[in-house]
Amino acid sequence: MGVLKPALRRPHLPLRIQIALLAAALMLVSASAGTVVVAFYALRSVEEQAGQRAMHVARTVAEITEVKRHLGQPGGEAVIQPIAERIRIANGMEYVVVVDQARRRYSHPLASRIGTRFEAEDGGPAFAEHSYISYARGERGNSVRAFVPIMSEDLQRQVGIVVVGVITPSVTAVLQDLRSQLGVTFLVAMGVGLTGAWLLGGRIKRQLLGLEPAEIARQLQERVAILDAIGEGVIAIDRQERVTVLNAEAQRVIGVGEDALGKPVSEVIPNSRLPQILATAEPEFNQEMVLGATEVLTNRVPVWRNGEIIGAVATFQDRSEIHRLAEELTGVRAFVDSLRAQNHEHMNRLHTIAGLIKLGRYQQASDYIFASCEEQQEQSRFLAGHFADLRIAGLLHGKLHRARELGVDLELNPACHLGLLADQDAGALVVVLGNLVENAMEAVAGLPPQRRKVCVLVEDDDRTVFIEVRDSGPGIPPELQERVWEPGFSTKADSGRGVGLALVRRRVESAGGRITLESGPEGTCFAVWLPRHQADGRRED
Repeated sequence: MGVLKPALRRPHLPLRIQIALLAAALMLVSASAGTVVVAFYALRSVEEQAGQRAMHVARTVAEITEVKRHLGQPGGEAVIQPIAERIRIANGMEYVVVVDQARRRYSHPLASRIGTRFEAEDGGPAFAEHSYISYARGERGNSVRAFVPIMSEDLQRQVGIVVVGVITPSVTAVLQDLRSQLGVTFLVAMGVGLTGAWLLGGRIKRQLLGLEPAEIARQLQERVAILDAIGEGVIAIDRQERVTVLNAEAQRVIGVGEDALGKPVSEVIPNSRLPQILATAEPEFNQEMVLGATEVLTNRVPVWRNGEIIGAVATFQDRSEIHRLAEELTGVRAFVDSLRAQNHEHMNRLHTIAGLIKLGRYQQASDYIFASCEEQQEQSRFLAGHFADLRIAGLLHGKLHRARELGVDLELNPACHLGLLADQDAGALVVVLGNLVENAMEAVAGLPPQRRKVCVLVEDDDRTVFIEVRDSGPGIPPELQERVWEPGFSTKADSGRGVGLALVRRRVESAGGRITLESGPEGTCFAVWLPRHQADGRRED
């Protein structure tokens, strides 16, 4: 999900006005098209009615006895023409033309055409005893013509045809006739449409929390930028299990591009468990999983709207980064505890020396000073002689001061020896050793003074660093020994022991080592084996 590039700023009309203008334009186009359609169908209706009238008039003329008798006879037009004209005028027809089988006209509105030949191309079927309506375009406009055959009086033969024509109006004429009705209809429709568009715009605006489209676009750009800027991977799916959000960190960890958007999550991350979150609606926190080649710590939660699940989202963080931060925090805590313990111890010693001097016990004060210095020197000589890595020596020096503050007898096994470590080994050892010693001292802190004992052994060879931390505490019940590795679990309500042990186990396993626990009424022993690496970070074989 890349960062959207901001568009050039342009003035934007309010959403309501945009919708109203769009509705007006659509209604204008629709009304124009509708008007043409209405005019077309109105014209067709007029033509059909005119054709039926013309057909009725033609059949009437064809049944007149005088017309049948004089058609085809010399001087017959003198009888037929007046009859045809009377009927034409009475029915409002454009013309009534009577023609014999030789195509000679016996009637016509124009007297000059009587006796001339009838040449209409559409008249052929009528001379074969067919009645029909024909549509034609002439000099005077569109016309509808009815053709009816005239049969002899004995109905044995055809003697001619009757052609009755009506001029029909054009589309323009129809529109002019309907302009008042169409105008009123258009204005009413436009008013209703604009009112509806205005109300619809207001409803959409409320659903968008009062935001204009430009504001929504800006907030979307900001959201995308924020998602890409955070150090955690973010992936979200919709109800159909399609990927809808995939920020830059998620793309990096998973090893996919922006083309993953819109795909089923099962194709992008087969083990995401987001479909299960959709099904169960139960969130999951602090879950470990592997994405590609990366171990991550992930949280998964459903997305609700109006009481309905519409999707699910997962965030995840590279566990190596979490380990790095934990190591840094552990080292800093150890350093702070060391300084605090040393300060407390030195203050107690100064108070002791000051008290002896005030009491006039100068020799005792001098002896106390030399004894304290000797103790410190002996401790420093032991750490310097057995621990080549000063980071571990400093850690144990601080723990010794911390033990004296707690009244705990922290004993370093004389067999301790540790060479110079690679940076990654030293970091792991600080986390593991620091937490194990701290947990051991907490385990015995509440016991009688004579039972407050913790023993530490640290030794190494070319391949492995071995750690053993043994305490004289009450031990861990067998039924709880597996649970101590769970994050947040503790055998003491006010202790963070469980958190420390969970961190220790993860750190040991990520380094390729192993850890064991033995516990009973006489105390608890943790043993750790960590592989060593060369100074350049390679594991020694």
